[in-house]
Amino acid sequence: MKNEQTAGVGNQVSTAAAAVSRPPIDMARITNLATRASDMVEGIRGRLLAPEARKVPPNFTATQVAALCGVDKAHVAYRITKGDLPAGQLTPTGGRREFTLDEVRRWTREYRRMAMRPAGQQALTIAVGNFKGGVSKTTTAMILAQGLSMRGHRVLAIDVDPQGSFSTLFGILPETEVEEDMTIVPICRGEATDIRYAIQPTYWPGIDLVPAAPLLFQAEFSLPAMQMTDPTARFWDVLNASLEGVREEYDVIIIDTPPSLSYVTINAFMAADGILVPVPPSALDFASSAQFWSLFADLGSNLDLASKRGKTFDFLHVLLSRVDQSDVAAPAVRQWIQATYGEYLLPVEVPKTTVTSSKAAEFGTVYDVQKYEGAAKTYKRASEAYDRVVELVEQSVIEAWRSRAATGAGAHAGAAA
Repeated sequence: MKNEQTAGVGNQVSTAAAAVSRPPIDMARITNLATRASDMVEGIRGRLLAPEARKVPPNFTATQVAALCGVDKAHVAYRITKGDLPAGQLTPTGGRREFTLDEVRRWTREYRRMAMRPAGQQALTIAVGNFKGGVSKTTTAMILAQGLSMRGHRVLAIDVDPQGSFSTLFGILPETEVEEDMTIVPICRGEATDIRYAIQPTYWPGIDLVPAAPLLFQAEFSLPAMQMTDPTARFWDVLNASLEGVREEYDVIIIDTPPSLSYVTINAFMAADGILVPVPPSALDFASSAQFWSLFADLGSNLDLASKRGKTFDFLHVLLSRVDQSDVAAPAVRQWIQATYGEYLLPVEVPKTTVTSSKAAEFGTVYDVQKYEGAAKTYKRASEAYDRVVELVEQSVIEAWRSRAATGAGAHAGAAA
């Protein structure tokens, strides 16, 4: 047979009785493989985001604007006649009116004034994390940023995962478009104390970004080296301290973390006012989440002792993600999760659907969809679940602002000093 006569190539398996020895896979070959992979991703992105290889935000219908503002479509038509809010544009056929995201944000900020950040309060920081990959951590962070922006909030998205998946969802290719001084690396080296230098605008109005790239791995060496050089340094607090200068310029700061308890992840959690942990209803993911809490509790307790001030969070949410209704084991694991996390578990489940998987393949989310070509019911199920997630998290943010206002605490209250 043909495959029995072919010597092993690369890492392919040969069935030949006396196969030729495989050549060793040295770093030069791995470098070549890395180049091939990077070129493929860049080529795919270029085709998906053609013609300018950059993402663009979707337009919104009057019905969507009405839903975001909490009014009916007839009221939107009436308000347009007053001329004090954007009127959008009629489609070429005149069949419907469309609004840009910038216009939508003007509407939502007007109609959702009570949900906006109160005067005297600062941005709430949310870290999205989990020890295990493939749990929709980055997608959840992106959905949260987009959803809060649509509702009128100004969001700063921070990517501290060297894989740069969060940055990729914004249409940025980490390997080729992100330089060191665009990331938090200078902060982790002690060369910068204010994150402002790394902030850049994105394709999505209302969201700015601090991107990440594989070069961020060096932060895992820089942070402990900082502590060794200066015993008084607080390696766990450098990201938190760098946000101080921008907390009055944003409403919410969202940090996407690596799937590990690294030095950078520790910084993200210690900078956070709230934590969101997506957990799919599978036995392995549930076990991984248990390890996550155990290790974080041990580490946090030690840092509390070192800082001489207890770290507190305004809220902590666990989210059932990637729920596959056809998985016969899911109901049992869901019960484990509900029994374990109780009041911390959000009352919503994000389904695993073709909508989320297809948009992920296009470096996008449900909110990037301009027109879904599949079943309307499938899209509605996914979008409604994510809408509910954003709504629940926003409620926690608003409650935190109100609580701080009541106690006179306008500053970042959860920092470990």
